[in-house]
Amino acid sequence: MTDDETYGFATRAIHAGQEADPATGAVVPPIYQVSTYKQDGVGGLRGGWEYSRSGNPTRAALEQALAAVEGGAAGFAFASGLAAEDTLLRATLRPGDHLVIGNDAYGGTYRLVARVLGPWGIEHTAVDLSDIAAVDAAIRPGRTKVVWAETPSNPLLGIADIAAISSHARAAGALLAVDNTFASPALQNPLGLGADVVVHSTTKYVGGHSDLVGGALVVADGAQLPVGLEGPTGTTNLRDAVAFHQNSSGAVPGPFDAWLALRGLKTLAVRMERHCASAQRVADFLVGHPKVTAVLYPGLDSHPGHELAARQMRGFGGMVSFRVGSAAAAVAVCGAARLFTLAESLGGVESLIELPASMTHGSVAGTALEVPDDLVRLSVGLEDVDDLVADLDRALAAIA
Repeated sequence: MTDDETYGFATRAIHAGQEADPATGAVVPPIYQVSTYKQDGVGGLRGGWEYSRSGNPTRAALEQALAAVEGGAAGFAFASGLAAEDTLLRATLRPGDHLVIGNDAYGGTYRLVARVLGPWGIEHTAVDLSDIAAVDAAIRPGRTKVVWAETPSNPLLGIADIAAISSHARAAGALLAVDNTFASPALQNPLGLGADVVVHSTTKYVGGHSDLVGGALVVADGAQLPVGLEGPTGTTNLRDAVAFHQNSSGAVPGPFDAWLALRGLKTLAVRMERHCASAQRVADFLVGHPKVTAVLYPGLDSHPGHELAARQMRGFGGMVSFRVGSAAAAVAVCGAARLFTLAESLGGVESLIELPASMTHGSVAGTALEVPDDLVRLSVGLEDVDDLVADLDRALAAIA
């Protein structure tokens, strides 16, 4: 089985990079829990394997599968989503460069950009990515090297026009990176819409079981570094630059985490169908509840990005956010839920509830990316949806 794009998504997710083991016939790639490999004479590498920071067969299977499901030229696995982001930005930015980022980006991404890369000499501008004119105005030709988009965004579920932003970025010599974590490759493939590289926290929907931490980059075929930038190996090829930085920085996943992500990927298609269906039902329930002041879900006709999401996605996802009028009310709802577990993260089989202003997005308090303090974020899991709706109804009753 190959990563042939004539196969459907689920087929590629189950088979790409996962040929039967040649030694035993095992149909699942083994966990190569090994740090180094015997050489047949100096430089005589068996299959190219030398040291597991540079490459590991289990990780390689995951990377090939991720590239196949995203329609990319190459995949790269990392120890976390932020490790993937950091590696990409270090590969594509230099002191004095400029980055455009959405004003509703994930708090951890903004912290990396503002507080880690900022002192390194990287400037950034946060804009509403749904406003193409604002994106274009924020790009500084010759200085802007990367436009960073999340769509849907975390936690406000904003939708960005990938194809339109790609056009503006490319015209300015910048590359477009798209965080596809919320949609997952089952619902959206940004590379096919013009993005140069896709970013994932594989901790979330790819893994799907809240039992691993990981990240990934998938690079488009032929993607180049920003105009004027040469990679460490002397080429302008983005794939080569990312590969060099992955090995040099070494923030790679262990074989068992790679194996868990590969296992999760096999069921991603069917899980996302259920996540989407249940999230739509939950969103519809919340719209009609008297104690809910706003519901953010791309599957609702009232969502400003609904039509765009319907065009560039194959489903609206399993994330729902809603507002309840005050921080105290939001805390009460989070505390009263039973099936929705109060916890950070998302994308697992179990449903989670959280207060972004105090939890996942606490790092952006006081910035342009600050989120409303009455916003509640749900990761709708795979439980019986009637039970989830009843749990939310009971939790909302806790509002005084």
